[in-house]
Amino acid sequence: MNRDYPLERVRNFGIIAHIDAGKTTVSERILFYTGSQHKIGEVHEGETTTDWMEQERERGITITSAAITCFWTKTSEKDKKDTSKKSRFNIIDTPGHIDFTAEVKRSMRVLDGAIVVFDGVAGVEPQSETNWRYADEAQVPRICFINKLDRTGASFENSYASILDRLSPKAIRMQIPIGEETAHEGSVDLLTMKAYHFTGNMGEEVVEVEIPANLLEDAKKYRAELIERIVEQNDSAMNAYLEGKEPPLEELKAILHKAVVANEVFPVYCGSALKNKGVQLVLDAVVDYLPSPFELPPATGTNPKTGDPVERHASDDEPFCALAFKLQTDPFVGALTFFRVYSGTLSAGSYVYNSTTGTKERVGRIVRLQADKREEVEKVFAGEIAAAVGLKDTKTSHTLCDEANPIILEQIKFPEPVVSLRIEPKTKADQEKMGIALRKLSDEDPTFRIKTDDETGETIISGMGELHLEILVERMKREFNVVADVGKPQVAYRETILGSADAEGKYIKQTGGRGQYGHVKIKMKKMEPLVEGAKMPKNITREDHFEFINNIKGGVVPQEYIPAVEKGLREAMSRGFLAGFPMVDISVDLYDGSYHDVDSSEIAFKIAASMAFQEAASKAKAVILEPIMRVEVIVPEQFMGDITGNLSGKRGQIEGMEERGLNKVVKAKVPLSEMFGYTTTLRSMTEGRGSMTMEFDHYDTVPNNIATDIIASRK
Repeated sequence: MNRDYPLERVRNFGIIAHIDAGKTTVSERILFYTGSQHKIGEVHEGETTTDWMEQERERGITITSAAITCFWTKTSEKDKKDTSKKSRFNIIDTPGHIDFTAEVKRSMRVLDGAIVVFDGVAGVEPQSETNWRYADEAQVPRICFINKLDRTGASFENSYASILDRLSPKAIRMQIPIGEETAHEGSVDLLTMKAYHFTGNMGEEVVEVEIPANLLEDAKKYRAELIERIVEQNDSAMNAYLEGKEPPLEELKAILHKAVVANEVFPVYCGSALKNKGVQLVLDAVVDYLPSPFELPPATGTNPKTGDPVERHASDDEPFCALAFKLQTDPFVGALTFFRVYSGTLSAGSYVYNSTTGTKERVGRIVRLQADKREEVEKVFAGEIAAAVGLKDTKTSHTLCDEANPIILEQIKFPEPVVSLRIEPKTKADQEKMGIALRKLSDEDPTFRIKTDDETGETIISGMGELHLEILVERMKREFNVVADVGKPQVAYRETILGSADAEGKYIKQTGGRGQYGHVKIKMKKMEPLVEGAKMPKNITREDHFEFINNIKGGVVPQEYIPAVEKGLREAMSRGFLAGFPMVDISVDLYDGSYHDVDSSEIAFKIAASMAFQEAASKAKAVILEPIMRVEVIVPEQFMGDITGNLSGKRGQIEGMEERGLNKVVKAKVPLSEMFGYTTTLRSMTEGRGSMTMEFDHYDTVPNNIATDIIASRK
């Protein structure tokens, strides 16, 4: 079976935005205009395709990224029947709510481009900034779409200015709107100097019209800016332009395409998805300016056997290599593993090597997705996104490859969860079902963690926020029929040290027969950040907030006991010192010790290490850390004083205020422990007119008086 379309006509892109900027509405329009569905689903009616989970439809928010495959022929291509002009889109619709940030982060890793949607009234919002930062980290080329220009208070210019100011000065207008608010009718394309209206029941007819006389001067002025920005990207075009010769349209488009792929320019489009205006021209821009898999740098990884760097180019002829980026439990087919193919091909029914775990698995079936519909395929090719049925041990961020040519791609790094809940099943019968449900949900979501409290035996779940955990508990009830009681949300505190200390641990136990003997000396200090590009010496292991330095000389602690020492230190770290919270960012140097020929054992050295750790922590100024959240509160002006006073009373630091439309925005950093239930407080303080967003910013030391209360409550 051969590829049914060329690689250069494939576009893998995501739709990313702040909550409520209208990105799911944009996705629904894309599905309609590309012919993937014959009716437009509306978020407010609970009938969307990409938001297919019950909770997504009820709450009107996107929780999981839905991957959709569809086809598009540009509006300017006259002969729609010519399949050689068709492009294949693999689209991922991502959530905007901050609690589901992991979905955005993992999607970025496998996308080649993105459409970033902005609310035409609010412009750049907090989550837009976070998503933009993730896109910068992943170096994903972007097109901007200023949506909702039909709303009261909408302003293309203000929203465009907020992109330049808060996200990137590299953004440039490609269009200007014809009218705003109720007068919004269409858009003017500055590159071609043509205006467009969208007619028909659903705006499916794109009609070219004359540029309105009142916009002509603006259009000429902004076009000159656009052309200058484009020719700046190419020396010969710049020289010709300075001599008074404007490059032809196709050349301008080719230069702009290269600049967008290199993240040097971010084109800005405008419209109203809800009113069916502007979406088709954004799809044309995806074809014109976003890259095909072919144009991106090769995927890089390491050979697990040799540790050497390896590259894989986007070609069907190279060895197979793919990244699993999401797991989903499907009610009809079971576990689905979404993967992005970077090179080579994969056939249904064949075996694949998981280089992360070193195991082989059989790929039962391969499906392409149209949100919750499935299309079975025999084979997938380089540059595609698909889902496999039947992979049992593959998790998010695992690399799948050809066993004869192994490669491990860089893993996706996820933020640590900051909120915890105690959860227990209502009945004994639910106990086992709850275990299975929690395991499946944590496989799907890497920011959802489960652990058992050693002292009480209770199950504790952790996640990114109250809403995150609430939805997971609800999914457990609906998808797995498990009813559970949940406790109050708890903050995920951590412990660390501020100083350094030397300590010694000696475990000697003499019984009738063979005794136990383990003896270690350690130096403990705060872990320093790694200097970029620095090579790690062989005697140092470093991962997850812990550094272990093996400085044993002359075999005073035999080599076979060193792993037991490291294990003892790690276990002591996970138990904490002050209040039982896990300790972070600690470096331990094992520099001396002694052993007994007969009595020494792994368990003795593990206990000795644990004793030494506790002693060192007691001397090294241990402190409790708490998560500090970045909070933005949007309120009408008359409530400003109340809100700032209230946040200051919650140990919040007000960092700034600004205007957004008719409202004021208060930016602050506030400890998470003070923010539970704040949405309800905010509503009552602002007569229901205030809204807020909150995301994790950093961990900071808890003040002494509060730390004392926390320690007392844990005794």
